[in-house]
Amino acid sequence: MKIECILCPTDLSPDSDEALRYAIALSRAYNAKLILLHCDLSDEALATPGAHDKAQAIKEALQRHSGSVDLVGLEWTSLLVSCDDAGEAITREAARYGVDLIVMRSRRRPHCAALLGSTAELVSRTAPCPVLVMHSDERDWVTGSDTRIELKRVLVAYDFSDYSELALNYALSFAQEFQSELHLLHVLPPFTLNESEISWYPLGREGAYHKAAHRLQKAVPPEAHFWCGIKHAVSEGHPYREILNYAEKNKIDLICLGAHGAGFGMRALFGSNVDRVLRQAPCPVLVTQPLRPSMSYQRETGTEITAVAS
Repeated sequence: MKIECILCPTDLSPDSDEALRYAIALSRAYNAKLILLHCDLSDEALATPGAHDKAQAIKEALQRHSGSVDLVGLEWTSLLVSCDDAGEAITREAARYGVDLIVMRSRRRPHCAALLGSTAELVSRTAPCPVLVMHSDERDWVTGSDTRIELKRVLVAYDFSDYSELALNYALSFAQEFQSELHLLHVLPPFTLNESEISWYPLGREGAYHKAAHRLQKAVPPEAHFWCGIKHAVSEGHPYREILNYAEKNKIDLICLGAHGAGFGMRALFGSNVDRVLRQAPCPVLVTQPLRPSMSYQRETGTEITAVAS
């Protein structure tokens, strides 16, 4: 896994500024360029005085969260864009600049608002790169005045698909970089009396568990055991519930999920496993999906970019 460019959207609020700590820490760990993006939905947003003030506010936020070493050795740029939809703008700019990782904050929403979706969920479905999403009141693994990364336990929700394989690759990279313990979880469908009679027999179910456990062990390259501890688990039930329960019980610091990148149709209306985990996870969530070729976007009318020198 190569991380050479990280994009961190910010609305200049204390909540979104918290994501800067993660973006800064990861930029330093991977020696990656950091792009701070502010999306303004007003047509007059980029009048010269406003643009200058926002660029200065971004720099001040970056300095507040950069730790004791300040901005030394950190390559960064700020972007100010005027747009109609923040999620689309984030995805567009990520593709334009060949971003390898998006780090962003998402607000916790009540269940009654779940159908409205969120910017983070939209970006997670449409971004051309993995998206690291965090909320308030969750397990924190960037600590200290030097933005030190203490990533102790990483969980991969693994369903043997190509999507989860990509999530595993990123999880392995994080585990190796930060000497983390790696957990692989596979969730079997819930057992019901609607299944055929032969599946009621205990040996049939036992076979399913053993088969899944064996496949989990084969999923991790043998050399990975030399640089990180690996744990495998097979559970039964609804995937998002099992993922959340496992993460809470085992004090997981990061959940890695593979997303199919489905559009907002019926699947999104009823809530996918990824969406539910994003909303309720007790720790940050990394959403990966098959990478798309970088696309060339035309800027919207009136869109401008303001860069602040590193």
